[in-house]
Amino acid sequence: MDLSQVIPDFPDVTQFAIPFFILAMLAELAYLKLSRTGNKAGFETRDTLTSLLMGTGNVVAGMIFGVVSYAALVWLWQYRVFDLGLHWWVFAAAFLLDDLRYYWYHRIAHRVRWVWAEHVNHHSSQHYNLSTALRQSWTGLFTGMFVLQAPLVLLGLHPAVIAFTFGFNLIYQFWIHTEAIGKMWKPVELVFNTPSHHRVHHATNPRYLDANFAGVLIIWDRMFGTFVEELDEDMPRYGIVKNIGTFNPLKVAFHEWVSMFRDAFQPGLTVRQRLGYLFMPPGWSHDGSRKGSHELKADYVRLNPEQAGRPGLPGAVMPDAGKEALVPGE
Repeated sequence: MDLSQVIPDFPDVTQFAIPFFILAMLAELAYLKLSRTGNKAGFETRDTLTSLLMGTGNVVAGMIFGVVSYAALVWLWQYRVFDLGLHWWVFAAAFLLDDLRYYWYHRIAHRVRWVWAEHVNHHSSQHYNLSTALRQSWTGLFTGMFVLQAPLVLLGLHPAVIAFTFGFNLIYQFWIHTEAIGKMWKPVELVFNTPSHHRVHHATNPRYLDANFAGVLIIWDRMFGTFVEELDEDMPRYGIVKNIGTFNPLKVAFHEWVSMFRDAFQPGLTVRQRLGYLFMPPGWSHDGSRKGSHELKADYVRLNPEQAGRPGLPGAVMPDAGKEALVPGE
């Protein structure tokens, strides 16, 4: 089908999934409460309510601001190199390419503070259950990361096709936010993102920082060197390195934006230092007084030299006599 004069209208598949989300959360809660081996502390009422409010805010923000990014991509559509139409293989290609796009967005979100400011709220819960999947950003548009979809549009994938297929990506990612499912069949763990792989991504243990950025296919992490396996001897601890300790959804949504701009506009900094607070990795500081994920990993290896070189950790690190080691969670 030629899309040169037609804007396709596809349903928002995530809306159809809402009843499933609700039933799944109730089933998970029942399992964790009744199972002798389940994590009975997996839910905290105020935490779960915060996640639900964050999810609601995300939907509202998408309705208000999503039209801006979508309109920009539709405008770009006129400059496409190809028009791939609506063949079945086009939807398959869109799903695969946008999953790769999501991997790189997600990786950037953990390495560039400007994007981390909107993504950090998803990691702010110290609990890990299906409601955590709904703890989504209200400010995604303002990072400008929708530009990562521009190459897909120029290749001939209509923005409506990309949005439609990404809905299935989001639905997939819902079920992997749980402790109720352990490791799965090895071929599944090899190819797909699973609860085990995503627990690693949400963990603050040094070895797990900046790992497993996949949406649906874990093969991207395996290909690009960011895969780390969940270990029984180092079970994930959830949250962020410096937990914010609040159930207020407004603070969850905006705390990092406030902190980032406060850092960037403090007096006495050079332009380069101000830009560093905006675009360097989380934990960067102009005077070296803070620590990012690389420094935290190095500190952990100094304290646990037998762990040097294991997945997610650097090789042998020289002792740092001038600084005390800091390990998240201690």
